Amino acid sequence: MSLPQERLRTPPAERFAGNEHRVRLDGLFAALRTERHPARDSHRQMTVFRRGPLRLLVFAFEGGGRLRAHCARGFVVIHPVRGTLRVQTPATTHTLVAGESLVLDPRVPHDVEAREPADVLVTVIMDPTPA
Repeated sequence: MSLPQERLRTPPAERFAGNEHRVRLDGLFAALRTERHPARDSHRQMTVFRRGPLRLLVFAFEGGGRLRAHCARGFVVIHPVRGTLRVQTPATTHTLVAGESLVLDPRVPHDVEAREPADVLVTVIMDPTPA
């Protein structure tokens, strides 16, 4: 019989409760960077909010960290808050710096690489159309 693992974060039912959600991004990025578990592919991530079609996520990348090619079943908005990202899509390669955003249509494959340590806010609005 295995013992339950210690939770890294507050359970989603508690994190997403209520009708209003104020988010302190710098605090979330700092917390991600100090988590005890090892980073996966040199990044850590957390879902900040999830309800209905809306997903709000934060990523803390180490330099060279990446998310290998993937796609989402919704519109994706990538907002670097700190650092520089390279986002590769089938159409082109985008270099994004803090203060810029990239909007991708549903199901657009993309690969993300941090050129340097980077903090990124990602918003996904799920497409209700079946795949």
